[in-house]
Amino acid sequence: MSVIERKLKDRSGSVCEISGAEHDLVVYVLPPANERTVENSVLMAKHLNDQIENPETTDEKDWRGLSESMWSEHLPVQIVSWRMLARLKNPDLLDMMYLDEEALEWAKATGEGEEEDENKIVHKDSNGVTLLDGDSVVLIKDLDVKGATFTAKRGAAVHNIKLVWDDANLIEGRVENQNIYILTQYVKKTK
Repeated sequence: MSVIERKLKDRSGSVCEISGAEHDLVVYVLPPANERTVENSVLMAKHLNDQIENPETTDEKDWRGLSESMWSEHLPVQIVSWRMLARLKNPDLLDMMYLDEEALEWAKATGEGEEEDENKIVHKDSNGVTLLDGDSVVLIKDLDVKGATFTAKRGAAVHNIKLVWDDANLIEGRVENQNIYILTQYVKKTK
Protein backbone atom coordinates (compact mmCIF):
# COMPACT_ATOMS: atom_id res chain seq x y z
CA MET A 1 0.00 0.00 0.00
CA SER A 2 1.39 3.39 -1.00
CA VAL A 3 1.78 6.31 1.39
CA ILE A 4 -0.90 8.25 -0.52
CA GLU A 5 -3.34 5.34 -0.33
CA ARG A 6 -2.70 4.99 3.41
CA LYS A 7 -3.31 8.73 3.97
CA LEU A 8 -6.52 8.59 1.90
CA LYS A 9 -7.72 5.58 3.91
CA ASP A 10 -7.00 7.49 7.12
CA ARG A 11 -8.88 10.53 5.77
CA SER A 12 -11.90 8.51 4.64
CA GLY A 13 -12.03 5.83 7.35
CA SER A 14 -11.17 3.18 4.71
CA VAL A 15 -14.40 3.71 2.73
CA CYS A 16 -15.23 5.21 -0.66
CA GLU A 17 -15.38 8.98 -0.19
CA ILE A 18 -18.37 9.15 -2.56
CA SER A 19 -20.53 6.10 -1.86
CA GLY A 20 -19.26 4.78 1.47
CA ALA A 21 -18.44 1.36 -0.06
CA GLU A 22 -15.86 -0.63 1.89
CA HIS A 23 -14.46 -2.98 -0.79
CA ASP A 24 -12.63 -2.74 -4.11
CA LEU A 25 -11.29 0.78 -3.48
CA VAL A 26 -8.90 2.62 -5.80
CA VAL A 27 -7.14 5.97 -5.75
CA TYR A 28 -8.65 8.34 -8.31
CA VAL A 29 -6.46 11.30 -9.34
CA LEU A 30 -8.54 14.29 -10.45
CA PRO A 31 -7.70 15.58 -13.92
CA PRO A 32 -5.96 17.66 -15.06
CA ALA A 33 -3.51 16.57 -12.32
CA ASN A 34 -1.52 13.45 -13.08
CA GLU A 35 0.56 13.20 -9.92
CA ARG A 36 -0.85 11.25 -6.98
CA THR A 37 -1.11 13.50 -3.95
CA VAL A 38 -3.61 13.65 -1.12
CA GLU A 39 -4.59 17.16 -2.30
CA ASN A 40 -5.74 15.96 -5.76
CA SER A 41 -6.93 12.40 -5.12
CA VAL A 42 -10.02 10.63 -3.82
CA LEU A 43 -10.42 7.10 -2.46
CA MET A 44 -13.23 5.65 -4.53
CA ALA A 45 -15.01 2.41 -5.35
CA LYS A 46 -13.56 0.93 -8.54
CA HIS A 47 -16.92 0.77 -10.33
CA LEU A 48 -17.39 4.53 -9.78
CA ASN A 49 -13.88 5.19 -11.03
CA ASP A 50 -14.69 3.12 -14.15
CA GLN A 51 -17.82 5.19 -14.77
CA ILE A 52 -15.84 8.43 -14.56
CA GLU A 53 -13.36 7.07 -17.08
CA ASN A 54 -16.14 5.78 -19.39
CA PRO A 55 -19.03 8.31 -19.20
CA GLU A 56 -21.32 6.19 -21.40
CA THR A 57 -21.44 3.56 -18.62
CA THR A 58 -22.60 6.04 -15.95
CA ASP A 59 -25.42 4.63 -13.84
CA GLU A 60 -27.19 7.34 -11.86
CA LYS A 61 -28.19 4.90 -9.08
CA ASP A 62 -24.52 4.32 -8.23
CA TRP A 63 -24.05 8.02 -7.47
CA ARG A 64 -26.70 8.46 -4.75
CA GLY A 65 -23.90 9.25 -2.29
CA LEU A 66 -23.26 12.59 -4.03
CA SER A 67 -25.88 14.28 -1.87
CA GLU A 68 -23.58 13.63 1.11
CA SER A 69 -20.13 13.73 -0.50
CA MET A 70 -20.80 17.21 -1.90
CA TRP A 71 -20.60 18.46 1.71
CA SER A 72 -17.21 16.85 2.38
CA GLU A 73 -14.62 19.01 4.08
CA HIS A 74 -12.05 17.73 1.56
CA LEU A 75 -11.82 19.75 -1.66
CA PRO A 76 -11.00 16.83 -4.03
CA VAL A 77 -14.19 15.06 -2.87
CA GLN A 78 -16.18 18.25 -3.47
CA ILE A 79 -14.69 18.57 -6.98
CA VAL A 80 -15.59 14.98 -7.94
CA SER A 81 -19.07 15.54 -6.52
CA TRP A 82 -19.54 18.75 -8.52
CA ARG A 83 -18.33 17.12 -11.74
CA MET A 84 -20.63 14.14 -11.37
CA LEU A 85 -23.64 16.27 -10.41
CA ALA A 86 -22.96 18.32 -13.56
CA ARG A 87 -22.67 15.16 -15.66
CA LEU A 88 -25.88 13.76 -14.19
CA LYS A 89 -27.56 17.12 -14.78
CA ASN A 90 -28.71 17.59 -11.20
CA PRO A 91 -29.18 21.38 -10.96
CA ASP A 92 -30.92 21.22 -7.57
CA LEU A 93 -27.88 19.79 -5.77
CA LEU A 94 -25.43 21.82 -7.89
CA ASP A 95 -27.18 25.03 -6.86
CA MET A 96 -26.73 24.10 -3.19
CA MET A 97 -22.97 23.60 -3.57
CA TYR A 98 -20.56 26.45 -3.02
CA LEU A 99 -17.08 26.39 -4.52
CA ASP A 100 -14.84 29.45 -4.51
CA GLU A 101 -13.63 30.70 -7.91
CA GLU A 102 -10.40 28.71 -7.88
CA ALA A 103 -12.17 25.47 -6.91
CA LEU A 104 -14.89 26.03 -9.50
CA GLU A 105 -12.25 26.57 -12.18
CA TRP A 106 -10.65 23.26 -11.14
CA ALA A 107 -14.05 21.54 -11.22
CA LYS A 108 -14.73 22.82 -14.74
CA ALA A 109 -11.24 21.93 -16.02
CA THR A 110 -12.51 18.69 -17.59
CA GLY A 111 -15.43 20.31 -19.37
CA GLU A 112 -18.11 18.88 -17.07
CA GLY A 113 -20.94 21.32 -16.62
CA GLU A 114 -20.39 23.01 -19.97
CA GLU A 115 -23.61 23.96 -21.70
CA GLU A 116 -24.38 21.63 -24.57
CA ASP A 117 -26.67 24.08 -26.33
CA GLU A 118 -26.55 23.32 -30.03
CA ASN A 119 -27.73 26.87 -30.79
CA LYS A 120 -24.94 28.45 -28.76
CA ILE A 121 -22.62 30.49 -30.97
CA VAL A 122 -18.98 29.60 -30.39
CA HIS A 123 -16.20 31.62 -32.01
CA LYS A 124 -13.11 29.61 -32.99
CA ASP A 125 -9.85 30.72 -34.53
CA SER A 126 -8.14 29.10 -37.53
CA ASN A 127 -6.84 26.28 -35.31
CA GLY A 128 -10.21 25.56 -33.69
CA VAL A 129 -9.32 27.28 -30.40
CA THR A 130 -12.32 28.94 -28.72
CA LEU A 131 -12.17 32.74 -28.68
CA LEU A 132 -13.61 34.89 -25.88
CA ASP A 133 -14.23 38.61 -25.49
CA GLY A 134 -10.99 40.34 -24.51
CA ASP A 135 -8.67 37.74 -26.10
CA SER A 136 -5.70 38.73 -28.24
CA VAL A 137 -5.23 37.33 -31.73
CA VAL A 138 -2.74 37.66 -34.54
CA LEU A 139 -3.64 37.84 -38.23
CA ILE A 140 -2.44 34.87 -40.29
CA LYS A 141 -3.00 36.54 -43.67
CA ASP A 142 -2.87 40.01 -45.20
CA LEU A 143 -6.44 41.33 -45.25
CA ASP A 144 -7.82 44.07 -47.47
CA VAL A 145 -10.04 46.21 -45.27
CA LYS A 146 -13.22 47.26 -47.05
CA GLY A 147 -14.00 50.94 -46.69
CA ALA A 148 -10.50 51.76 -45.49
CA THR A 149 -7.28 52.78 -47.21
CA PHE A 150 -5.01 50.17 -45.68
CA THR A 151 -4.31 46.45 -45.64
CA ALA A 152 -4.20 44.68 -42.28
CA LYS A 153 -0.86 42.89 -42.45
CA ARG A 154 -0.18 39.29 -41.57
CA GLY A 155 1.30 39.05 -38.06
CA ALA A 156 -0.53 42.15 -36.82
CA ALA A 157 -1.65 41.72 -33.22
CA VAL A 158 -5.26 42.54 -32.37
CA HIS A 159 -5.84 42.98 -28.64
CA ASN A 160 -9.05 42.99 -26.63
CA ILE A 161 -11.28 41.56 -29.36
CA LYS A 162 -15.06 41.67 -29.18
CA LEU A 163 -17.15 38.73 -30.38
CA VAL A 164 -19.95 39.45 -32.83
CA TRP A 165 -22.72 37.85 -30.81
CA ASP A 166 -24.87 36.69 -33.73
CA ASP A 167 -22.13 35.44 -36.10
CA ALA A 168 -19.60 32.78 -35.06
CA ASN A 169 -17.35 33.72 -38.01
CA LEU A 170 -16.80 37.38 -37.07
CA ILE A 171 -14.91 39.25 -34.39
CA GLU A 172 -14.32 42.96 -33.98
CA GLY A 173 -10.91 44.39 -33.27
CA ARG A 174 -8.74 47.46 -33.59
CA VAL A 175 -6.08 47.53 -36.32
CA GLU A 176 -4.12 50.70 -37.18
CA ASN A 177 -6.39 52.71 -34.88
CA GLN A 178 -9.56 51.62 -36.67
CA ASN A 179 -12.23 49.20 -35.52
CA ILE A 180 -12.73 46.49 -38.14
CA TYR A 181 -14.57 43.21 -38.47
CA ILE A 182 -12.33 40.19 -39.03
CA LEU A 183 -13.24 36.68 -40.12
CA THR A 184 -12.19 34.18 -37.43
CA GLN A 185 -10.65 31.89 -40.06
CA TYR A 186 -7.87 34.50 -40.54
CA VAL A 187 -6.79 34.80 -36.90
CA LYS A 188 -4.86 32.74 -34.40
CA LYS A 189 -5.33 33.18 -30.66
CA THR A 190 -2.27 34.28 -28.70
CA LYS A 191 -1.65 33.76 -25.00
